[in-house]
Amino acid sequence: MEGEKDDNQLHEEGSVNTNCLDGALSDEHSSIDASPSSLGATGLLSLPWEMVTHIASHLPAQCVITVLPKVCHALSNVGKDNTAWQIRARRLTGSRAIFPVGPKEDFDWPTACLEMEQLIALWMNQAHIVAKKSQEQVNEGERQVEEQGAVLQEGIEVDGVEGVGVEGQEVAYGVDEGLEVALEGANEEMPENQLDEGAALMNEERNLGQDEDMNNQENIDPRLLGNERLLERETKPARSPSPSPALECITLPSDHIAQINTVLLVGGEGKFCATGSRDWNVQLWNLEAGPSGALVHTLGGQGHFSTHKGWVWCLASQGPLLASGGFDSTVRLWDLPTGGAERGTIKTDAPVLCLSFQDNMLLAGTFDRKVTMYDPRVAEPLVKSLHLHGNAVMCLAADDRYIISGSKDCTVAVYDCRVGKGLKKIRLKTYPLSMSYSGSEVWAGDNKGMLHTFSMQAGVLKPLSQFDVGHTAMVTGIHRSPGSLYTCSVDRTVKVHIPCSPPRTLCTLQQQTGVNGLSVEAGVLAVASGETCIEVWRPRK
Repeated sequence: MEGEKDDNQLHEEGSVNTNCLDGALSDEHSSIDASPSSLGATGLLSLPWEMVTHIASHLPAQCVITVLPKVCHALSNVGKDNTAWQIRARRLTGSRAIFPVGPKEDFDWPTACLEMEQLIALWMNQAHIVAKKSQEQVNEGERQVEEQGAVLQEGIEVDGVEGVGVEGQEVAYGVDEGLEVALEGANEEMPENQLDEGAALMNEERNLGQDEDMNNQENIDPRLLGNERLLERETKPARSPSPSPALECITLPSDHIAQINTVLLVGGEGKFCATGSRDWNVQLWNLEAGPSGALVHTLGGQGHFSTHKGWVWCLASQGPLLASGGFDSTVRLWDLPTGGAERGTIKTDAPVLCLSFQDNMLLAGTFDRKVTMYDPRVAEPLVKSLHLHGNAVMCLAADDRYIISGSKDCTVAVYDCRVGKGLKKIRLKTYPLSMSYSGSEVWAGDNKGMLHTFSMQAGVLKPLSQFDVGHTAMVTGIHRSPGSLYTCSVDRTVKVHIPCSPPRTLCTLQQQTGVNGLSVEAGVLAVASGETCIEVWRPRK
């Protein structure tokens, strides 16, 4: 109830007309040196400064950051008061939540408050709409079940769809055990047949969570798994009449013919999107072209029938350069300004499972337990191979000094690029599949549906907390910024949270199949489900 009250207050107070503020301050426009303690101050600035900051705290963060500094010099100091921002953040997260989760030193409070307010404004209303649609889907599912029951009673045969079943799960676990044996000995070369088994493992792992869910809920529509009640518990029902949605959802008319494994928003403004699929192709999309976006190009070298010669598993970009990693043991480079012209190919020793750019360095985590550093600007790009783990490297994150990697050996390792050596390694009970690193916080999602948080200061990685946000299977994607947190899972859900402790979930989006990844840029969310299409959520214009 307290969180709901806070959100109501935020929306009502955010609608304050700044014209009134301009009128109250009209006498101060002529003096850029006006201050709250000026003897000749009139209007709003004649009030005690504490009262001025209190009034400003009820304005939207966007107004405090961009509008008040233009009104007069004195009010530009309002946005420099970290105490005021912390009070605002407490109102947004709730009094019982801890925020930020990591260190408070050098934390960007204004950006965090701005992002949280935008996230609440966009996704709280959307959550109600999703809940309403889900209820309609529930009713439709119940109607179809009743109709099918009537048909069966009449003796008419109805075709069914068989799931993978227990045997398929046993096969997946068998492959997993074989992989563990294959990876004994960190310095031994891996035979090609075991790398093929690794490809099968990655496929089974992502599908396993979906298959288990199907077997456990074989008589229940997956859309009926409590999503409506969850949404009602996490969000406040919209007042009648409901406001128009702040977000629009488009589905890209994909030309992929197999599951999309990875998605990446590129260009810096959420206008372009790259997708990588099990059909061996990478496609580049213009999200601004037409009502549902348009395909720009299917990437590939001259004379090639596909982008890669195996599954495309990961994507990364920096500036004009796009990198794609695949199960053909290559990283391929593409030039975005020219529509995806080929820039080169880097050969690796094993399938590429994750990529990350940092400055002019490209990092690749591979199935053969290595993190490899490349300089894509030179003819011989290999810089160094790091042996930090005893199993496949599943996720990577980096800043200008440190590389953080997560592995299937249930460890998270830190490497200092300047010193040139590995630092602390943390062992978990599960293994991380996805990772997001910004500021002094690292967030990771594991193979059991849990979120892990770490602080990162002066090369010291310290475990902070572990959260259950409602995912019931492996977390395949995570994005964290100072004021936002997005997660997705093969349990067929995408969740939007405020990144406090514990995370405050604003919305849960149900998908028809498991979700393989997500990407967030400039308020745009792109989701890669276990199908051949991409769903994009963006602010409505």
